Amino acid sequence: MRLSLKTKFTLATSLLVLLVVTVVSSLYVTRLMRQTLREANDTAGFVAQQVYDACVDALTEANERGEAPVSFNSADLRDYVQRVFDASSTLNSLIESDVGISPTIYEITLSDSDGNVMVSSDATLRSQKIAERPAISSLARAGFFQQMRELLGPAQTYEFSYPFLLQGAPFANIRVGLSSALIRAQIMPGLVQACYWALGSVLISTLLAFIVSSIALAPVARISAQLDRISAGQFDAEPVVAQGDELGAVSTKIVGIGKQLRDVREVFSSLRENLDQVMSGLEYGMLLFNAQGRAVLVSPAVEQFLGMPAEQMRGLSVAEIFPPPHPLRSVLHIEEDQIEPAEGKEVLLEGSAGPRRTGVSVQVVREHGIRMGTLLTLRDVGSLERIGNQLQLSERMAVLGRQTAGVAHEVKNPLNSMRLWLEVLKANMPVEPEPQQAVKMLDSEIDRLDRAVKTFLNFTRPVELKLEEVDLRSVAEEVLEAARPRAARAGLTLRADTSPDLAPVRADRQLIYQAVLNLVLNACDFTDRGGKVTVGLKRVGESAVIAVKDTGRGISPADQKKIFQLFFTTRPGGSGIGLANTFRFVQLHEGRIEFESEPGRGTTFSIELPLVRPVQAPVEKASEFPRPVAAEKT
Repeated sequence: MRLSLKTKFTLATSLLVLLVVTVVSSLYVTRLMRQTLREANDTAGFVAQQVYDACVDALTEANERGEAPVSFNSADLRDYVQRVFDASSTLNSLIESDVGISPTIYEITLSDSDGNVMVSSDATLRSQKIAERPAISSLARAGFFQQMRELLGPAQTYEFSYPFLLQGAPFANIRVGLSSALIRAQIMPGLVQACYWALGSVLISTLLAFIVSSIALAPVARISAQLDRISAGQFDAEPVVAQGDELGAVSTKIVGIGKQLRDVREVFSSLRENLDQVMSGLEYGMLLFNAQGRAVLVSPAVEQFLGMPAEQMRGLSVAEIFPPPHPLRSVLHIEEDQIEPAEGKEVLLEGSAGPRRTGVSVQVVREHGIRMGTLLTLRDVGSLERIGNQLQLSERMAVLGRQTAGVAHEVKNPLNSMRLWLEVLKANMPVEPEPQQAVKMLDSEIDRLDRAVKTFLNFTRPVELKLEEVDLRSVAEEVLEAARPRAARAGLTLRADTSPDLAPVRADRQLIYQAVLNLVLNACDFTDRGGKVTVGLKRVGESAVIAVKDTGRGISPADQKKIFQLFFTTRPGGSGIGLANTFRFVQLHEGRIEFESEPGRGTTFSIELPLVRPVQAPVEKASEFPRPVAAEKT
């Protein structure tokens, strides 16, 4: 749990006060206990001296009355002293009064040298042998924690011992017993008072610390709000803290930084828009990683290779974009979010249309020998090869077009002359069957050459496109309707597989219709009875794909490189013009046509046309620019 600065300041102040109060209270309690124990020890010594004096007075009075022991052996002497002490009302009264007056004295006992009780404030102890008890002086000299443990633990009795001498020799001991429970009762009021003072001091200091921190940190809260507004793209014109201390200076500097950041964001917004426009037209997938291995720039084409939107990849690390099962990890040699340089590598990536041959190259960006970032480039090797083949085919067809146009023009004039002279010859020929048959044959051959020349001229003549927004679904329906009679005669099934969210394309409707119809009719001619021809429509990125798929005989590898050539055909009676015109119509729309065929399994022709692009939104203002990725993850 994150704590605010105000909470931390309040807690720190409270803990500091608590520490000081604890130390002061400990010193007070230590002094209180030592003073109480010292007073108890002194009181016990005073009482013992009083009892000693009373014992001496009792023996003196007995001697004055003429009393004396039978003999001076120890037993007779003890019996004599015992009778004197028992008969002394002064001694017994003094013992009773001292126990009642002193708050810490538990009992007062006079025992002989063997520990047998002679006189005691506790009548149950008379004539019994009393056990040795710890001295109160040792407790008074003990440490603080030992005193606390003894006094707060189970109750026990300590004593103050004072020797009683008779005829210059030790005869008995005056033992004053002090209870730890009574001493604790003397100390507890002071302890409770110290606890109350400590608790009150901590509470008051906490309240004062909260008030002081609220007042002192109020400018910090305004500065934090100022930074939040800057992060959201709102820049203050004046400092939010007007006071002349360090916080005011910080607020003023933040205003200056905000102005600089606003200018930088405006420039960055323009650069970002221009860069996105440039990268949107690239077919290569490009990922730029910073020195920490996080993606800072991702081109839209990367989605076609990795299957993840470019917006989601920005800010992710290398390990997050390429988790351990990813096939690119072995090529990139990823270690701790760093990619090793690579060039000319190739890997198979799974795509929506199956495995795709992908070229991989990695360049490390360095500045003054320090690694600043890494640029990863992905390219579709198969598409590049197909584009190369299409460029070669386009060049050959362009050359063929120029040559056929020249030949057609050169041949057309002699053909016109031959037809004129043939008409003259027909008028002067005899009527015999053989000459007439020869002339008729010449006339037919001249007509066939004339049709071939017209085909050449129509193929090479520039086509004026009538562009409009075309719904490909309706075009597919019209093509299927037109091809249905031929499919029925051939015993084939025609079906459509269209996507409901397909956007329109900008094209010449008649030319696209003719191109798709040529593909469908060809599929019908090369598919055996009972087969199926499917016209599919789908969206791939910013393009619409028209796929004509059949279950026919397929195209042999030898014929696959020639199918778009003019007059090339493998169908008996075919002209070899349909696929050439289809290729030409697609090229005129800046699209591309590809095919996949396997002999005996069928053929799929795919026409890819660009979708109608929406009108670009105006450039965002700096205040509307999205937050950086790092700020959003915090």
